[in-house]
Amino acid sequence: MARIPSLDPADVAPEHRDLLARPIALHRALVNSPGALRAFGALGQYIRHGSTLDPRLRELAILQVGYLARSPYEWSHHIKIGHDFGVTDADIAGLIAETEGRASALDPRARTVLAAAREITTDGAIGDASWTTLAATLSTEHMVDLVMTISFYCAVIRVLASLHIEVEPDYMPYLERFPLPA
Repeated sequence: MARIPSLDPADVAPEHRDLLARPIALHRALVNSPGALRAFGALGQYIRHGSTLDPRLRELAILQVGYLARSPYEWSHHIKIGHDFGVTDADIAGLIAETEGRASALDPRARTVLAAAREITTDGAIGDASWTTLAATLSTEHMVDLVMTISFYCAVIRVLASLHIEVEPDYMPYLERFPLPA
């Protein structure tokens, strides 16, 4: 059960109702602080729609954070979003294999993006080997955007966990198809 109220548009001052244009559970909780949600949403919108980082790589990095954190909300939402941006079921199976230390059919750059996401999530920074490998194929702008994406979603999973944001029924099939480890 969520720790704070989940607000409907009618519960929100008219000047902040635009914040619930996408009325997902996370936004319905964060709108309790409209300024925080506006700031949160601005970076999220840049990551999803402003960054020129390859969207498939972006979504794989976000999925890796959600999987490592065992965040049902993040994992389920970004399986759906990932599919919208070119992530395949085979990519998700590859992510799981890579996380478990098994070989996958993922391309080398995707594997290194996943390694970078694991490093930031668990160690707080991308290791030198992953950085060097990625910097050889990604622009400086893309490297910054990748670090911002992974770091932002490390924050998102902590918000979700601390506020006890629950997965909406529409997203449960993604958890059933790709369950998180116990």
